[in-house]
Amino acid sequence: MGDLEDRVVSTIQHCRSCRETELRTVIDFGDSPLADRLLHEHELEEDDLFFPLRLVVCPACALVQITENVPPEILYCGDYPYYTSISPGLVKHFTDAAHAMLERTPLAPGALVIEAASNDGYQLKVFRAAGLEVLGVDPAPGPAQVANDAGIDTRCEFFTAEVAQRLVAQGKRADLITGNNVLNLIQDLDDFSRAVDLLLKPGGTLCLEVPCFVDTIDQTAFDNVFHQNTTYWTATSLDRYWRSSGLFLNHVEPAPTFGGSLRVYFEHVEDRSDAVRDLLAEEQRRGVPTTAFYEAFAGRVEDIKTSLRTQIEGLHKLGKRLVAYGAAGGMATTLLSYLGLDGSDLDYAVDINPHKHGRYTSGSRLQIRPAEVLSQDLPDVALLLAWNFAEEVLSQQDDYRVKGGQFLVPIPEPRLV
Repeated sequence: MGDLEDRVVSTIQHCRSCRETELRTVIDFGDSPLADRLLHEHELEEDDLFFPLRLVVCPACALVQITENVPPEILYCGDYPYYTSISPGLVKHFTDAAHAMLERTPLAPGALVIEAASNDGYQLKVFRAAGLEVLGVDPAPGPAQVANDAGIDTRCEFFTAEVAQRLVAQGKRADLITGNNVLNLIQDLDDFSRAVDLLLKPGGTLCLEVPCFVDTIDQTAFDNVFHQNTTYWTATSLDRYWRSSGLFLNHVEPAPTFGGSLRVYFEHVEDRSDAVRDLLAEEQRRGVPTTAFYEAFAGRVEDIKTSLRTQIEGLHKLGKRLVAYGAAGGMATTLLSYLGLDGSDLDYAVDINPHKHGRYTSGSRLQIRPAEVLSQDLPDVALLLAWNFAEEVLSQQDDYRVKGGQFLVPIPEPRLV
């Protein structure tokens, strides 16, 4: 490991939720490159940043987490290429989610909605259209600028207790705080919960959408593990952490994003819905609070790794030409790295995000081209790294498939479609 990696990485000494010190390894992915750290051509002579990627579970509170902290300013700032509005499926999903929140938590005109990690303002636009005041907080300059240009007030900062104190001093306190796919990115959970405590009005609601690790395990979706995702939540671990922080899990709704997520509602007074009681009981029945639940995961991951490598090698022996579809941040990075795939296995990658075109994936060094290239170049098989959007992608790439192209979907079971 190079000097830079040694200087910036730190290893946790205890559980991020309850501070238990005896954490148990679920799976060790070895050293892995950083997701979303895409390279320009002039940077190809530089070394990639690799960091250990080890997944552990806390036997005391059942929170699953990785052991390494990479400074957030390295992970998210600078030329960050993730813009939610690029994906029509995500825009529709989070638009529907905003309406679901408003239905469950009716807000008076002018009420304030604050979103942590608001990206390019994709969801706050819905709240603003409903007559509400909105405020986004996001550390990535590119997406934050896009949001501000669209009239969505966005502070280009991390959502921290220090930032929350400044906002409160400016008279900003929220009736609703939202965050999509953000709690799992937080390294310092206590600082995040302090920020919520400062900003949330009495009687207000915290609504988070978080990837569900039970679904991750059920699908063997090991590619959801990467350095940005420091924590991996279940209803059990969510309930335990936020209860200790003075908020109660009162409602839960399943969501299809990221291979399966939970939309969870927290409030200052406990009033559990049947949905919460049923989900916690189901997780108890399946053994989610116990470390035994996680023991078979690594074995199934290894089986997929072996099966997928064998299938790719078999396609090469048949003279097939392969590319990757979806330079999809962590998912693409972890899958390519763990399987050891690079330019000797895949000719290039395609992605619908124009901010990524012409750049190269971290570690595997695949050039990223527009998705339209598939139906023009006609590679035999596209490895679908964005497998959680398979239905949307297959629909968009109907022309490529009609011309004879196939997709290799890696998860939950490798298959050609």
